[in-house]
Amino acid sequence: MKASIILGHPTKGSFNHAIADTVREFFLERGDDIFFHDLYEENFDPCLPSEEVPKNGRLDPVIRKYCEEIAISDCIIVIHPDWWGQPPAILKGWIDRVIRPGVAYGFEEGNGGDGIPIGLLKAQFAVVFNTSNTSSEREQSVFGDPPERLWRDCIFGLCGVKTFHRKMYSVVCTSAPEQRKMWLDDVRDILVRASSKAGTERRI
Repeated sequence: MKASIILGHPTKGSFNHAIADTVREFFLERGDDIFFHDLYEENFDPCLPSEEVPKNGRLDPVIRKYCEEIAISDCIIVIHPDWWGQPPAILKGWIDRVIRPGVAYGFEEGNGGDGIPIGLLKAQFAVVFNTSNTSSEREQSVFGDPPERLWRDCIFGLCGVKTFHRKMYSVVCTSAPEQRKMWLDDVRDILVRASSKAGTERRI
């Protein structure tokens, strides 16, 4: 299995980094191939230049490498904090530049782009791990959990990834080490279940 792991958090030692370490260890222990990107560490440029907008636009070699990796990945894992109901700007820029036409989605021949896109990603499943300092009850009742719709429907569902799971861990700022350990165990359990289901589907 080839796994793409995308981390979008600026602070080393953050719980997001702990989640990313757990995810990497999980796939390495299985002997899988991983593409790991810490967007802040790599100083990823989130600004989409005009020449990259068209399907056959000229791509920066760094962006082309990201696109090639995401296109061949069997699973995609994204880790980020929930800031103002959305991913950090650097991760939104990754979406804009990498989840692009001809790589993640396309259109029927003759469609000028106003129809329903066809998903092109081959990934069997995607998992998004979020952190928040808002309680889950308030997240649902007051804000409506925008990241769920964003990742499930607007990105992975549109791009052809049929199996999707997202988990929010909160409240992080007041969490004890014991709680964080339980959350990291949960991260591993989620990956075990998702990988097992994908393996079963491949055998069918």
